Amino acid sequence: MPLHGARAAALLAWVNSTRVCTDPLGDLSQLQDCDVFIRIINKLHRSEEGEYVLEQPLPERISFIRGFLQKHCKHKSAAESLVSAQKLLEGEELALAKVAVLLLYHTSMSCKSPGDWNEFDYETQVELASILKFVLDNEESLNENLETFLQRKAPLTSSSASGSSSEEHSPLLSLPHKREVRFLELQKIACSSGTANALPGAPSSPMGDVMQTPQFQLRRLKKQLAVERENRDELELELAEHRKLVTEKEAQITMMQQRIDRLALLNEKQAADQLEPKEMEELREKNESLMVRLHEALKQCQDLKTEKGQMDRKINQLSEENGDLSFKLREIASHMVQLQEALNELSEEHNAALAQSQEKQGQLESELRAALQEKKCSEEKIEILQGKISLLEDQLAKLGDCSAQEKGEVMGDILKLEELKQEVSSLTAKGAELQATVLRLEEEKQQLGGLVAGLQSSLSESHQARERLEQDLRAREAGEPQG
Repeated sequence: MPLHGARAAALLAWVNSTRVCTDPLGDLSQLQDCDVFIRIINKLHRSEEGEYVLEQPLPERISFIRGFLQKHCKHKSAAESLVSAQKLLEGEELALAKVAVLLLYHTSMSCKSPGDWNEFDYETQVELASILKFVLDNEESLNENLETFLQRKAPLTSSSASGSSSEEHSPLLSLPHKREVRFLELQKIACSSGTANALPGAPSSPMGDVMQTPQFQLRRLKKQLAVERENRDELELELAEHRKLVTEKEAQITMMQQRIDRLALLNEKQAADQLEPKEMEELREKNESLMVRLHEALKQCQDLKTEKGQMDRKINQLSEENGDLSFKLREIASHMVQLQEALNELSEEHNAALAQSQEKQGQLESELRAALQEKKCSEEKIEILQGKISLLEDQLAKLGDCSAQEKGEVMGDILKLEELKQEVSSLTAKGAELQATVLRLEEEKQQLGGLVAGLQSSLSESHQARERLEQDLRAREAGEPQG
């Protein structure tokens, strides 16, 4: 299955943005010699470690890249099955794309800020953001999912809103009070981290959006914490080696001091025995040589002790920073969990209320259409009856001068006329009742629309509270020491 075109193009655009090669690449297949990957790694670490590797055959270059991914990208499977050495040797584009994805992830975690991605166009940023978000969401299952993701579009997930099918009108109108309580609880959680007066920052780009999410920020803090721990472990190992060297030097100093003491005793004894001047001169030279070496050893020992003190202080400082980072990480993670739970509950309530309001609105509109149809039918019937009444009244007026016998003959028409007038009066009263029903339904429909607007406003305010907490997370990160 071929690679997803837009994602392959976005990865190639990112590789070109590192500017490690003279001419921009036009296809992923041009990465098969792995030179560009090694130059990107060298640029990230600002070292010449990979310069020697660039002169080695392709298998050694691939081994170097896989070792880097396993150590720094924290994907233990990278050197085994996620990135196949054999497929890299064959220049398979899917394997090359995997390496580019992992290096993109490591770069964004290590040194890229949200503003640095503005050099890409919007569509490229969208694809890069989707790649980064996918790695964040699938860190434990990249082996199973990364190939599928790079070869086709990720499946969309949908959630169905649940709601009651037969709720009364009054409970629906009472929901905003409960929603207001939930929002106050949500705002309390966000304000507890010290950002009650902060305004949410406007996202600058799709990549910026992903990098400003709590998931990404927590992952970056954990990575910094791991780097600090690795630095501390390396310093402790180096300190242990220095301590061992100091111990060895002190042992040498002790042995040299003992030799000097023995030579001094021998010197005194030989002086007492009136040794020849030549032998005394040799002894003095040996003694002076040993004293020079002793002073040099003492100076080295003092330098090592000074360096040991500096390293002890640095380890203590790193330990304190490590403790502060761990505490802040736990605190922020706790706030984010509370906020996410509150947002989930609020979203569920919003979906339920929205479904309920939509059902109620549909019911009201159905009743309104029925009432309007019935009103229209009544008006048409009234018009027909009024026409009949006018016709009968005209006929009766023409017969006004007729004889009594003729008047008796039209008596029936007069009774029929009275009945029509009563029916018209009745229909008119039913029309007025229908008009009142229509007005009532219109009023309920307006109330329902106001409720939906209130629900939307409450949900928007809850998202603003979450953005304030994310802004505090970014501010905390900006103040932390970089690993």
